[in-house]
Amino acid sequence: MSAYIANEDVLARVVPVVAGVLVVGGVAVAALPARVGTRRELRRRWCAWALAAPLFLGALCMGPFGGALLAVVLGLVAVAEYARMVRLGRGERVVLGCAAVLVPMLGILTYATPRAFDLRLVALLLVAGALPALLSGDTARGGERAARTVFGLLWIPVALTGLVVLDETVVALGVAVAFGDIGAWCGGTPQARTGGGLARPLSPLSPDKTWAGVFGAGIGVAAGLEVAGAFTVTLWAAVLAGCVFGDLLESMIKREAGGKEAGSRPPGFGGLLDRIDSLLVALPLAMVVTL
Repeated sequence: MSAYIANEDVLARVVPVVAGVLVVGGVAVAALPARVGTRRELRRRWCAWALAAPLFLGALCMGPFGGALLAVVLGLVAVAEYARMVRLGRGERVVLGCAAVLVPMLGILTYATPRAFDLRLVALLLVAGALPALLSGDTARGGERAARTVFGLLWIPVALTGLVVLDETVVALGVAVAFGDIGAWCGGTPQARTGGGLARPLSPLSPDKTWAGVFGAGIGVAAGLEVAGAFTVTLWAAVLAGCVFGDLLESMIKREAGGKEAGSRPPGFGGLLDRIDSLLVALPLAMVVTL
């Protein structure tokens, strides 16, 4: 109950700021002249955040059950995109889908039984991830299928359980991730056009991600955590790492799979995984430093 009340306090601080940012951003994007090359991209980004913000904050208004429901919805869509992207079979898709529903719900038990979410769950996930390949007797791709499935289980359903078990921290984390992504774009795009040392790519996995973007993301994450009244150096570092490495991780998976975007729903937005890749790394890192 105390965590739920604390969550309401954080929401009371965050909602006016997020609403104000969306209004100001919407007016600014609408006023951009047609000759601005990034106008279309900015409009897409604004639409994505305008849709995501009320859904995310609205779900968390309902406490841990709302967080679990949000985790299930995000998980089902994300594992479907992941399975399609890396070409997993029906058995692996069933395992991932079941985990997307059951793992976040198991996270609710953490409130009553703190040891319910521990290494025993990880052991079960390891077995479940390997089971479809084992039962099919696949000697050509069995190891690859099992490894991809286990990774998907840890990357998506287990990570999204943070929406349940992080209590009041999850609102601050979600806002910080959003501000961090905005800061990365605002910091990286102008610098990439003007050149300079900070315009160097962070990794060959994603040439558009630069050191200037990391600097901008750091400022954005700090601002988001401060708005929510949850700034600590360790949480800031965890969320910043999520913003940086989450995008690179998804880029690596997409490039290996030979795809450009994780999905096509909604049209023009690149799929859900493209929208929550930072969150999927920030959540487990935040669990490490806060639980």
